[in-house]
Amino acid sequence: MARIVFSPLSDLHFLLSYTPYNSNRPNLQPGGASPSTKFKWPKVDLLWNKVFVISCVIAVSLDPLFFYIPYINEVNKCLGMDKKLKNVALVLRLLTDTIFVVHIIHQIRQAINSVNSHEMENPGWGSEAMAVARKLSWRSIVTDILAVLPIPQVLFVGVYFKIRLSGYVVKRSVLSFFLLAQYLPRIYRIHLSSHNLTQTGIWAKCAFNFFLYILASHVLGAFWYFFSIQQETSCWHKAIKDSNMNATDNFYCDDISTTPKDITLLLNHSCSINVSENTPSPYDFGIFLDSLRSGNTASLDFPRKFFYSFWWGLRNLSNFGTNLITSTHVWENLFAILISIIGLLLFLYLIGNVQTFMELATIKSEEIRQKMKERQIEEWMAKYGLQEHFKKKIRKNIKQKLKENRDADLGNLFSILPRDTMKPLKRFLFMNTLRTVPMLKEKDEKVLKKICDCLRPVMYDEKSIVVRTGDPLDQMIFITEGLIWTYVGSDQSRHGGSSLGSQSSSMSTNMLKKGEFYGEELLDWASSASQLPISAQTVQCHTKVEAFVLMAKDLTRIVSKRALSWDSNNMNHSSNHNNNEVTHHGQPLLSGFESSTGSKPTIRYLKPAARPH
Repeated sequence: MARIVFSPLSDLHFLLSYTPYNSNRPNLQPGGASPSTKFKWPKVDLLWNKVFVISCVIAVSLDPLFFYIPYINEVNKCLGMDKKLKNVALVLRLLTDTIFVVHIIHQIRQAINSVNSHEMENPGWGSEAMAVARKLSWRSIVTDILAVLPIPQVLFVGVYFKIRLSGYVVKRSVLSFFLLAQYLPRIYRIHLSSHNLTQTGIWAKCAFNFFLYILASHVLGAFWYFFSIQQETSCWHKAIKDSNMNATDNFYCDDISTTPKDITLLLNHSCSINVSENTPSPYDFGIFLDSLRSGNTASLDFPRKFFYSFWWGLRNLSNFGTNLITSTHVWENLFAILISIIGLLLFLYLIGNVQTFMELATIKSEEIRQKMKERQIEEWMAKYGLQEHFKKKIRKNIKQKLKENRDADLGNLFSILPRDTMKPLKRFLFMNTLRTVPMLKEKDEKVLKKICDCLRPVMYDEKSIVVRTGDPLDQMIFITEGLIWTYVGSDQSRHGGSSLGSQSSSMSTNMLKKGEFYGEELLDWASSASQLPISAQTVQCHTKVEAFVLMAKDLTRIVSKRALSWDSNNMNHSSNHNNNEVTHHGQPLLSGFESSTGSKPTIRYLKPAARPH
């Protein structure tokens, strides 16, 4: 029989991960989790993190309610307790602390589940508790423990209203320190939890920044109210101490029925808050005088004192506390300095986040543009049916080009590809196309390769005219994208006359599309004479056109280097050349201007006209 050993940690593991037995459930994998459970837990953890962040925000917003519990009874000169508000604050604090405790248990469960069987069984890892301890985030655990300590409950309910006259100032300062110190881990807990929510939108982050500003105003206003009460009670203790009167040991309304009249008169005189501007005040209340004069500290109307204090915090946080006129009390000046520092930090935090948001927006926009460019490149390569090794070279070259200049124009990739990639690519694309040209189909392969190497990429805008009737024809055009009209019109069209539509009565039109070419006359001219042929047609782009052109000067250079190969293959076309006609995809195409003018002008080829590249 197998031996079963129980340990405290294994019992805790059992309680945290136990589920009722079901014969139909899937087999569990090592570690005790089914395949479906492994996929569900990350979603549950993410949901819990969101819930916990929200609960932390609520907890931090509710904690300042404790500062509004005390109030001043100006009639009896005593310190009272708002018991209704105390009960509400204690219940709300209990609820938020419960969520913190649940989060601590949740972190322990995550640590236990993350410990694999090897770590649990291998003696080298030590005890099970040590294995789990290595998986715990102790910074998070310690922060949660400090945040859940019942410091405000104990201090306000059990200590604050029990402080006696002797050593009052010191005890009050220690109490204020612990109240402020306990607030820090609860704020830091929000910072830790927000890191788990990396996929938060920009609007959520903006809302969080705004919340921090409102929260700081809320907390500073609550401290201002609380310190105002402390300032007045400090004045009471000082007045009693300086007068050497036999007074009561405390000023709590629950411990005394009525304050002696002589004590009341003394406090009204020594701690007067209603003095004229020209009369020096017996006690300097500093930045807390407005709270005392307004009767805010004597009110049991919670909305009234809450919004008045909140407005004070919001106003002074907005101007970094520059309008505050403090007394000489050290702790009061420290409080004013804290207001200025918090306001400055929030402003810097806002500026930093705005800069981050702008950078993220720029990066996101750049990523979208990059993806669009990549998609255009892929569509371009698919359109030309490129082989895979060409695609790899192009992707590599484009990536390097965009790295050097992210604004590089990718409208026509041929214009930015390097020579070692361009040459084989043009040969791959145009060798078969050149063989469809009647005068080139019998040419030597070396000649065709040289022609491919000399092809230049061009782009023409919609409605632009490439060649006019009667102009020297110094290029042969191979269309790769778009539509081109060719038409023979009257001589008026040469001189910027009417549009294409208005000339339809005096011209015949022909449309050239992707894969077709224009200007085969240039091939006859290359081996016969130095006079450029004259275009018998006007060539106008119907749409935006992408094409490759073979310039006359490049063709001349090819022919001069390979004259024998060129001339030997040109004999079959001599009859067409003598008749001044060439074939354009089965269409008779006039090669001289004499067909429309009756005479052929003498034009010597000096330098080809410049064309867009």
